Amino acid sequence: MANTKSAQKRIRANERRHLRNKSYRSRVKTLIKKAEQTIFAGKPDAAAVRDAMSTLDKAAVKGIIHKNNAARRKSRLAKKLNHAQNAA
Repeated sequence: MANTKSAQKRIRANERRHLRNKSYRSRVKTLIKKAEQTIFAGKPDAAAVRDAMSTLDKAAVKGIIHKNNAARRKSRLAKKLNHAQNAA
């Protein structure tokens, strides 16, 4: 247990940040999953991929995920989309 008022405040602030980051990280994963489902279903939807990439960028800017992590995920998603469109 924290002994000082400032330490107690940091615990409260960290918990609020943790909850906000957790929900945003979940939203990112959901949008990526939806984009991949459209790609693997044989009907690649560029709008779904664009939404997922946009959300990844926003998460990186807010510091929820690292910028290289966002770039790597976007790259993999784009590669899957391009491969599906070339195959069709």
